[in-house]
Amino acid sequence: MIYTVTLNPSIDYIVSVNDFQTGRVNRTNKEIVFPGGKGINVSLVLKNLGYDSTALGFTAGFTGEELSKRLKEKGITAEFIKVKNGLTRINVKIRSKEESEINGQGPVIDISEINSLYEVLDMLQDDDILVLGGSVPESMSSSIYMGIMERLCKKRIKIIVDATKDLLVNVLKYKPFLIKPNNHELSEIFDLQLQSKEEIIIYAKKLKEMGAQNVLVSMAGEGAILVTEEDKIYVTKAPKGKVKNSVGAGDSMVAGFIAGYMDTKDYKEAFKMGVCTGSASAFSEELATKEEVLNILNTHQFNL
Repeated sequence: MIYTVTLNPSIDYIVSVNDFQTGRVNRTNKEIVFPGGKGINVSLVLKNLGYDSTALGFTAGFTGEELSKRLKEKGITAEFIKVKNGLTRINVKIRSKEESEINGQGPVIDISEINSLYEVLDMLQDDDILVLGGSVPESMSSSIYMGIMERLCKKRIKIIVDATKDLLVNVLKYKPFLIKPNNHELSEIFDLQLQSKEEIIIYAKKLKEMGAQNVLVSMAGEGAILVTEEDKIYVTKAPKGKVKNSVGAGDSMVAGFIAGYMDTKDYKEAFKMGVCTGSASAFSEELATKEEVLNILNTHQFNL
């Protein structure tokens, strides 16, 4: 089974404005509403690729009910812990000459609700896949992912972590199956400005030395790099296409990697599937469909 955890999910309200200007009334010419959050995006793309998963996390208030409803409509199994205080956040994405985002805070989650999530996670079995993705609410400790991995460390669960700085670094000693920083997050972890692919490879290897089994670094239009547990390095340029949507591309890469690995148990093939899935979402108004992914997979020259 595949499980995804999104501790601070959202309703993403995406609006297009011809010429957005601050301090003035702006009118939209297009509006889209999506279920949001890294783990949820992974579940949605996995579904598109033919893989079922269970979405875990927290919801609150009427926005939480709407989130659950929309996931059900898309065929996603969700087992959320309902939180007493606050609302599932609404994130506003403004598409204009530049992209802008206003992200909500999320609900207040108490220790009893965290323990309820732990009880659900205790049910996971050997060989399950667990994706931990995204930020955490302000009421929650930045060590939460570490706590989850410590709790599950005696089981043979493949855990994938897509998070930033301390949330990511703290889990490395528990040897996650895969981590997926982007090049900017990698720079932030080591407090450096990494410019070249050669530098990125050096510091991806350092994360592997710190405990990660496999390190996948996304670099947007510059492509991606994978350093595997077998010490193989795969580098590819980005597929060509017009970027329509930057939201969810990294999450789609994770979903594609999982699908590719499930299909082949081969890291190179998983890498190729991840890159094509991330690009397919970037080139689409919504998250990647299987048809869009396969179209890129069949036309992109990898030269690995």
